[in-house]
Amino acid sequence: MDSISQAVLGAAVGEAFLGRKLGNKAMFWGALGGTIPDLDVITAPLLTELQSLSFHRGISHSITFALLGGLLFGWLIHKLYKSNYYRNTLWLFLSLFITSIPLSIVYFLLGHDDHKYLYAAIAIVLSSILYFFFYKKNASKPKPVIDNPSLRSWQWMFILAFFTHALLDCFTIYGTQLFLPFSDYRVAFATIAVADPIAYTIPFLICLIIAMCYARTDKKRLRWTSIGIGISSLYLIFTIFHKQIIFKEFDRQLAEQNIEYDRYSLGPVIFSNLLWTITVESDQQYYNGTYSVFDSSPIQFLSIPKNEQLLPAESHDETIKTLRWFSDDFYNVMERPDGMLQFNDLRFGTFRQEGHINDFIFRFLIEKQKDGKFLMTKTIGGPDEDSLSSVFGDLFKRIAGR
Repeated sequence: MDSISQAVLGAAVGEAFLGRKLGNKAMFWGALGGTIPDLDVITAPLLTELQSLSFHRGISHSITFALLGGLLFGWLIHKLYKSNYYRNTLWLFLSLFITSIPLSIVYFLLGHDDHKYLYAAIAIVLSSILYFFFYKKNASKPKPVIDNPSLRSWQWMFILAFFTHALLDCFTIYGTQLFLPFSDYRVAFATIAVADPIAYTIPFLICLIIAMCYARTDKKRLRWTSIGIGISSLYLIFTIFHKQIIFKEFDRQLAEQNIEYDRYSLGPVIFSNLLWTITVESDQQYYNGTYSVFDSSPIQFLSIPKNEQLLPAESHDETIKTLRWFSDDFYNVMERPDGMLQFNDLRFGTFRQEGHINDFIFRFLIEKQKDGKFLMTKTIGGPDEDSLSSVFGDLFKRIAGR
């Protein structure tokens, strides 16, 4: 899920464990805990494109990290709250957290391949400005008396903030390596989009904002937090059953159009649970189709050739093995005009079901080296910058049905 959704869920966890003692600061620490697993992206400058692909949503999104990391972070923050440095620490984390939200949105919408160092520089500058703003505003104030929660409360809060972050990501089609370091299996229920603001994030956020308006000892704080958790949880349960209904419609129309298949990948398109995309595999090719709950016309399935001949039949190449693992073997390969190969992850579907090189949502550029090995040179997730507005415009039209 997107960073804002994870922060909102973490804030609710923080309120549940620390709210009666810390008030609104509990939501901040919970929100911070809810975003920490995604800080694995800061390793991008240190890793190759291929390594980043397998590292993201890896160990930081595992049960192991939730347990060990939760114990460590809980102990650390508990110690800091008992020290004379807690206020400076709070300002520092608050500065970093506020900076990370808009940057993560830009990172998601516009990509990062050509701008990652610029984003890092902007983050450092903005965080520094915010830190000194908080310092100047609060330095002259007397040190408040803090009712420090117990060590166990801090640790349980971070454990659940980390775990619920990973669990929520499991509901997306991207998936999470939940069982690392014991298994690199990617858990992906694929019932909710990576960003679903209207049905999931906004109602949850509204409940937390209402809860923040009450005193920390008021029982209505916990009541509104519980309502937010309840609404979001019920929505997640709904998406599980909704996926089964959507699949039956796809399966029926595939049968009507005499399309036989061996397996399928089904998931919702970004921003809602109203538009879904499916990719089915047959012996010779794939078929991709989209279905909106508002559709009144038959599903149009795009035929996608596998082009397996463009890659070695039994490749032990590390790049190819990693890409096949990441895509769960739902992929095809295309030759590009520049001579490179394009590896398309078909689980995410296409923008307009046109099937050309720039129409696939998640794609990787690879080239064959002189030694016969393949090198991944670029990851492209989302539309090109010059077509961003038109693609999203077509998306909302498609959600409205045809």
